[in-house]
Amino acid sequence: MTRRMLMIAGLGFGIAAGAATLAVSPAEGQQPGSALSNHDTNAPVDVAADRIEVQDRLDRAIFSGNVDVRQAELRLNAERITIAYSSEGGIDIDRIDATGGVVLRSPSETARSQTAIYDLNERIVTMLGNVVLDQGRNTVRGGRLVLDLDTGRAVMDGGVPGAPGTSTTPNGRVTGRFTVPQRRGG
Repeated sequence: MTRRMLMIAGLGFGIAAGAATLAVSPAEGQQPGSALSNHDTNAPVDVAADRIEVQDRLDRAIFSGNVDVRQAELRLNAERITIAYSSEGGIDIDRIDATGGVVLRSPSETARSQTAIYDLNERIVTMLGNVVLDQGRNTVRGGRLVLDLDTGRAVMDGGVPGAPGTSTTPNGRVTGRFTVPQRRGG
């Protein structure tokens, strides 16, 4: 492995701090926020994959085959991750694209999709294609989940009706199932 490959493989970057902020409104009087609001986006990142390809002229690195990315308590798995970076005066990651069975986990949430895009400059994570977000026994499904890491805001869209692979629901709407506290009496 070349020195540049080692630098890229050992870079610290935040994959999706706040990535699983469920599209559920907080209880009245509470401030909205992410379960990952205390996630350390400056923590070191560990990457394991079956293969790495560095394309210096294109300023990108491609990790493929059972890719496992860990940062603090956040874990991202996919078949392929492409990291686009700037190489002036060092390596600065601009964007991370994950494809193929994307799974993003925090201690309390799991999000699954076909693809995910993390724009580090804008601090926006977008998960696309049959998105399923689980938080405990609550589940939300849709075609696209957009997470703003600055504000902690999460927006789930239903997808394009009839477009294959964009939504897990037949009518292209966001659906959810939420638990409620068990009450006594009728």
